[in-house]
Amino acid sequence: MEFKDYYKILGVARDADPKTISQAFRKLARQHHPDVNPGNAAAEQRFKEINEAYQVLSDADRRSKYDQILDLRQRGGGWEDLLRRGGAPGDDGTFTVFTEGAGPEGLGQFSEFFQQIFGGAFQAGGRRRRGRTAGADSFEDLLRQRAGRRGAADIERPVEITLEEAYRGTTRTVTVSDGRGDRSLDVKIPVGVRDGQRIRVAGQANGGDLYLIVRLRPHPMFARDDDNLSTEVAVPIWTAALGGETDVPTPGGPVRMTIPPGTRDGRTFRLRGRGMPHLRGGGAGDLLAKVRLTLPDPLTPRDRELLEEMRRAHEPVAKTKTS
Repeated sequence: MEFKDYYKILGVARDADPKTISQAFRKLARQHHPDVNPGNAAAEQRFKEINEAYQVLSDADRRSKYDQILDLRQRGGGWEDLLRRGGAPGDDGTFTVFTEGAGPEGLGQFSEFFQQIFGGAFQAGGRRRRGRTAGADSFEDLLRQRAGRRGAADIERPVEITLEEAYRGTTRTVTVSDGRGDRSLDVKIPVGVRDGQRIRVAGQANGGDLYLIVRLRPHPMFARDDDNLSTEVAVPIWTAALGGETDVPTPGGPVRMTIPPGTRDGRTFRLRGRGMPHLRGGGAGDLLAKVRLTLPDPLTPRDRELLEEMRRAHEPVAKTKTS
């Protein structure tokens, strides 16, 4: 894994103050921004490196963590082994996220080095895996072991969100207490999060970690199964018989669906990619729309005439089939 020297990338000294770091970032960002260099892949890559360096050095907590890794490397320590043991994602549904103001909502555009330290692009990261020692479940744990700062208690808080908020992502403000009193913390809820999953905010609980336990509020229109959604769609009997189109609700807004002639009540149509976004990106689940046939409400005299005509036309056929 390539080590990222963020100070060198921004061209600032190790003891640079926040103002110097911000000025260096703005200068380099203007020079290498993709809009200024259309079609220049090298400039785009350089811009990503600059942004990554700024996301680390402009945040006091991340900069402190990075400086510990940098010190370990300069002393000839095993920084690569530290990252390998502490940064591997687990699979129990725990997600490490940035706090408000940390930059882009996902980490996927950042380097492997960045992801190993700061959370792995919302990948799961809580369960102990085989062969890992107790207490080595996260990169933060390993740093605390090295620095002799273990023992801080983690905090869990439930957080209720709507399906629409899970679809688009949202933010929750949480109050935490430490030795200096209460403080508010804005925590991003990632797009596609599921009911019961845990969102981990490292080091924000008086030295321990804050865990938000997601509770997804029941929805009156959609049922969720993994990243697929299901709903019922009212279709007039004439549209089902003759064919046509109807609007289908989705969390992203209504879409038009074609109803083929002769559609029966209860038939289910699959609208691909119209379900919940995948938590790690790369598309979305499907929406399953079940047809429910409807009559005009209220029935007009003309409606009744047409239905009586249909009954007279079809009842003899039905009697002939049953006789």
